Amino acid sequence: MTAMLDLALHHDEGPVALADISARQGISLSYLEQLFSQLRKRGLVDSTRGPGGGYRLVPNPGAIMVADVIGAVDESVDSTRCHGKENCQDDERCLTHDLWTDLSDQIHRFLSGIDLAQLVERQRVREVARRQQQVAVRVERDTSRTRIAQRAH
Repeated sequence: MTAMLDLALHHDEGPVALADISARQGISLSYLEQLFSQLRKRGLVDSTRGPGGGYRLVPNPGAIMVADVIGAVDESVDSTRCHGKENCQDDERCLTHDLWTDLSDQIHRFLSGIDLAQLVERQRVREVARRQQQVAVRVERDTSRTRIAQRAH
């Protein structure tokens, strides 16, 4: 979700490199590559190769529900211990199975009602994104200075 929200925040800037998402969000690049392969197969993102390439959202952020993203990467919001198989206790249904099933249903309905555009519009999300962008710029600047200093020696 974090990577997709980052992509939604930068939606109007064209394709976004996974390396940029990795730097801003502190997510391993190899993990992002695996996730985005699944997201591409589900039609939520598209990729562009070459210089200036990267990923972009296929539908607009308002058409991508949080539940769609979670489902695309084979994650689950299942709160049951048994993953819905009703074999929670000694291969039988436990006392609280229905409670956790109901909770899972509520979570899924909640996440199905929130799209990426709604998250992007939140003031606190925008504040965090600005802070992350400033940190990423500082890190890039420091990295460039280190490379220049190393070449000078």
